Formats: sequence, C-alpha cells, structure tokens
Amino acid sequence: MSELWFEPTPDERALLGALRSFLNERVVPTAAERDATGAFPHDLVRELGELGVFGLQVPEAYGGLGLPTRTAARILEEIGWADGSLGLTVASHNSLATGHLLLDASEEQKERYLPKMASGEWLGAWGLTEPGAGSDAAALKTRAEEAEGGWVLSGTKQFITQGSVAGVYVINARTDPAPEGRPHRGISTFVFPAGTPGLTIGRKEDKLGLRSSDTAQLIFEDLRLPSDALVGERGRGFYTVLRVLDGGRVGIAALSVGLGRAALEFAARYAGERRQFGRPIGRFEGVGFQLAEMSADLEAARMLYLKAAELKDAGRDYTLAAAQAKLFASEAATRAADAAIQILGGYGYIKDYPVERYWRDVRLMRIGEGTSEILKLVIAKRVLERYSA
Repeated sequence: MSELWFEPTPDERALLGALRSFLNERVVPTAAERDATGAFPHDLVRELGELGVFGLQVPEAYGGLGLPTRTAARILEEIGWADGSLGLTVASHNSLATGHLLLDASEEQKERYLPKMASGEWLGAWGLTEPGAGSDAAALKTRAEEAEGGWVLSGTKQFITQGSVAGVYVINARTDPAPEGRPHRGISTFVFPAGTPGLTIGRKEDKLGLRSSDTAQLIFEDLRLPSDALVGERGRGFYTVLRVLDGGRVGIAALSVGLGRAALEFAARYAGERRQFGRPIGRFEGVGFQLAEMSADLEAARMLYLKAAELKDAGRDYTLAAAQAKLFASEAATRAADAAIQILGGYGYIKDYPVERYWRDVRLMRIGEGTSEILKLVIAKRVLERYSA
C-alpha cells in the first residue's frame, strides 16, 4: 500500500523515533525544573546541535540536514510536545534568523554564518519587534545610516528570542525614508556576529510561560557594520520579512500542536485513572466530550500545517495556508491546554502536574509570528480577493 500524504514517511519515522528517544531521556524529565528556574539549556542546545536540529532546512553544503518543510515541521511538533521552551528556541532559530539568511543572504554570508548556525554553535536572533512596533512592524524606528563605507546601526529591539545567547544577529532597520503610503519600503536587513561593539543586551524578560526560552531587549548604540553586512537588496528587506513570517507561522502551528498534544495525552491518561462515583472520569460525557474535541481539533490543526508545508515545498503560494494553520493551531492548542486543566480540576491548577505549564507555554502561540487578530486580517483579505467579482 502506498504511503498516505498525511502520514509520516519511513524516513520521517526514523528521524522522529530517534528524536523521541532523546527527548524522553534528556528533555522531558527536566522540563519542569527549567520552567521553574528559567535557566537556558545550553547543554541541550549543544546536544540537539549534534543531532542536526538547528540546521533543519539548511542545505547539506552548509552543514545542515536539508529537510523539506513538512519534515522540519513534524520535528518541531515533537520538540514542542517535550518542552515548549526548547521548541521555541529551535523553531525561532530555524524559521527566523536562519530562514532569512537562506532567502536573501549572499553566498559569502551563507558560507560565513550558516555552518555554525546549522551545528548549533551559533544560535540566531532575528530582530523585528520594537517597543513601538509590534503588529505594525513597518513602523520600526531602528535606523541604519551609511558612514565611511559601511553602516551605523542605532535603536532598540524588543522581545527578541535568543536575544542574550545568540551568536549571530539578523536585524531589520530603516535605511531610507518610506514613500508616501508605502511604509514597507526603505527597510533593510543586516547580519553581524555577537560581540560587535555597540550592541548592548538590555532587559531579559520574566515571562508567564516558555520561561527557559531566552527573550531579551537589544540596544544598538552607534553599532558600526561593514558594507557587506547588508543582507539582500537595500530598502526591500520587509518583503523578505513577510516571507520569513509565512515560514515561521508553519513552525508555530506545528509547535502549537505539540503542546496541545502533550496536554491531551496527559489529560486522557489522568481521565482513565482518576475515579469518581465508582468509575473513571473519562467515562462521563462531560469529560469524554472534552477529550473528543481536543483530539479532533489537534488532528485538524496538524492537517492544516502539513498542507501549508506541502505548498511551501512545492514552491506555491502558501501565505493563506500558513495563516490559517497558525491561527487554528494556536487557538486549538490553547483550548486543549485549558480543557486539560479543567479535567484535572484542582490538580490541574498546581505545579505538581504539567498541564498548567502547557497552558502558560501555549498562550504565546496566539501572539508570536502574528497575533490571531492580524492573521484574521490576512485571511480575510485573501478570502475577499478570491470571491470578489
């Protein structure tokens, strides 16, 4: 019988099986401790780097695995199932910083940065969000001005994943005034290594969830860069940003499914063991129906992210599919984590059980890589274009 498109291929099964063994042995047992301390898992990053997880779609010529998007997304789901914080570290590194360089970097830039990024020796931080530029990303104020054959970067970036632990920074800044009515024009992208003078790591955020994923403010004070730090075409960086976000949304959708799946599995096991009124609580419709809805939602979410991934791998427009996948998966996983707490009752609300952590971790999925509200605007625009006369 031929393989069904939505099932893992034999190669994917082998990869996921090896990864699952590592996650069960090295990641799951210590996830709660990292959540409590907020400590960044440098040791796990190093070990995952040896497994190739930080170069999922980097071509083999640069030391990566060269995987298709659908396989990379399945891997992100699996890591998210084990530890949302670690999943976000892997997803952001692959989708954002590495993803931008894969799309727009010169051959010299790829040769310089990608091998160390693929090995996990250098984590990537991608800078778009600012204190006054969140959903309105084109309103960024960070500037890069030409000076003495290079550039001088000044400004502040906010909520940057891997901000204080990165080895390489991919930063978006305004290089030219925006034409009237075209705020996306005039934005460019720059790449430079950690330790470049003029970079200051600002406040490290104390977060609700995903606590061992590093999130920090970046401050640029007359940071001088050579001319070859420019990534892609001057003034057109934001068009690549939009493509980067499309890919990132597939990853966040997969990560959401992993977190939701962890909540479902724990709640189902608990409901099969916990007895009230003489029988397992899962036998009561009030609990069983919640499990049914969680299962159906997460399965649908997986199909959506796989569709978006397949379209991306085929070189077709996947903006709508990625937005739909990220919107539905993040909302479905949040519902699943909330339902898991409800099924456990008082036990779900205390830190002795992991479901409260799943809820705290998954809550960011409705914000990062485009809020649910922004994604609805993206989807609505495409729907109107499709059905307008």
